[in-house]
Amino acid sequence: MSRIVDSTPKADGFRMPAEWERQCNCWMVWPERPDNWRLGGKPAQEAFSQVAAAICEHEPLTMVVSGQQYLNAREHLPADVREVEMTTDDSWMRDTGPTFVINDAGELRGVDWRFNAWGGLEGGLYFPWDHDDLVARKVLEMEGVPMYHADFVLEGGSIDVDGQGTVLTTEQCLLNHNRNPELSKEQIEHNLCEYLGADKVIWLPRGVYLDETDGHVDNFARFAAPGVVMLTWTDDRTDPQWEISNEALQILQRQTDARGRKLEVVKLHQPGPIYITAEEAAGVDHIPGVQPRVEGERLAGSYVNSFIGNGVVVLPVFDDPHDEDAILTYKRLFPDREIVTVPGREILLGGGNVHCITQQEPSGANG
Repeated sequence: MSRIVDSTPKADGFRMPAEWERQCNCWMVWPERPDNWRLGGKPAQEAFSQVAAAICEHEPLTMVVSGQQYLNAREHLPADVREVEMTTDDSWMRDTGPTFVINDAGELRGVDWRFNAWGGLEGGLYFPWDHDDLVARKVLEMEGVPMYHADFVLEGGSIDVDGQGTVLTTEQCLLNHNRNPELSKEQIEHNLCEYLGADKVIWLPRGVYLDETDGHVDNFARFAAPGVVMLTWTDDRTDPQWEISNEALQILQRQTDARGRKLEVVKLHQPGPIYITAEEAAGVDHIPGVQPRVEGERLAGSYVNSFIGNGVVVLPVFDDPHDEDAILTYKRLFPDREIVTVPGREILLGGGNVHCITQQEPSGANG
């Protein structure tokens, strides 16, 4: 059993490291629920397997799997992938898993946030979510990592850090009344700094247009290096995304990070727009209490939603004219990492992408 720490990471000298820092493991959850993943999850399982295969070439990977899917997942996944059995509600480890923090001595701890399925009973995406609310605690106990219990609703995809004191987030998500309505913006910012070991929060108003997570920042704007931010962009001024992205661009260009550096903004033109087809919508079970997938619904496609691992970046692509530019941009931003592309559409149909389905466990300073 993990020790529960009655303090905060910042008070104890811990911080959330940047994603490009050394990792000892990546966590994922096997997709299966038929009311979110079409055709019983089979196409999504193939997509998740490709992501897992790309990552486990470079670092250990653990796949959380239900008892019913354990043998099926084993048949699809590389032999190097560790499988662990756990009950979950869906497969978004970025949002349900723990946030790992480290200190300068290389010690590892984790933050167990509250989870309410992106809005609870006011706009949440499914009910119930009690199994997913336990995922972070179970992972930390499985790993024997001391944990902080944060009495605060937060999904991992709603934050991004540079590992040097700066946090990116969106007002659309963290100030939404369906997350922490009892807290002010100042109180939320204080919590972010305390539990992430940060000194400065940069607030962007909104995320990607029609993102069902209420505008998670990891689908919109992320650090690629200290002082460098990738931003989802469009050149089409008639697209609702242009106003959102331009608004964020103006804010980022006026901002400095926690260490006083001016931010360089790198635009990544969005794919599409991408819409759900009739065939795709028909393949998803329609069940009360779960957000339906509807023909013609616009999806929140983005190249920012990638995973940065040891020696690799796993990048979703969409058979889109902007794919190649995204690949070239990533090669420039991450010259020491292999850029591995995976088909992103199936994961996007479920409501997210590569970053949303992964959660890194850092090695710490001695790793």
